[in-house]
Amino acid sequence: MCRPQGLNNKVKRMEQYIEFIGNHPILSIIWLVIVFMLISGWFKSKFSAIRQINPQQLTLLVNRENAVVADIRPQKDYTNGRIANSIHLSAEKAKQSDFAELEKHKSNPIILVCATGMTASGIANNLTKAGFESVYILSGGIQSWQSAGLPQVSGR
Repeated sequence: MCRPQGLNNKVKRMEQYIEFIGNHPILSIIWLVIVFMLISGWFKSKFSAIRQINPQQLTLLVNRENAVVADIRPQKDYTNGRIANSIHLSAEKAKQSDFAELEKHKSNPIILVCATGMTASGIANNLTKAGFESVYILSGGIQSWQSAGLPQVSGR
């Protein structure tokens, strides 16, 4: 049976994939899980009420929409360096949905800042459940702010 050259290459490649999967089932399953996690993470970020923003977008939200920056890092880190006019929100209180410091800003955009941008998502979910209208997370946390060379204030 004579097949075109391009079709032969595709058949050989498919046979190699099948052979690889047969010889390495655990690696194949891990690969599929990773692909699934990447795709589901992308969909979550696209359709989530909580948006990740960069330092420039933070600045625009503060200047144009009177956004409130809530820093959820430990008090010591907050005192050592923070975004100007940010409010310190204890992570412990925030995890318990105690948002007394932010209650008067419910209709303003709220931007959460943590050290690296990783711990803010759970607190952001609590904020949206508590009725805050627009919640954002600074992607990369205070480290992204520092990397962009933007100013910080220190002290109490």
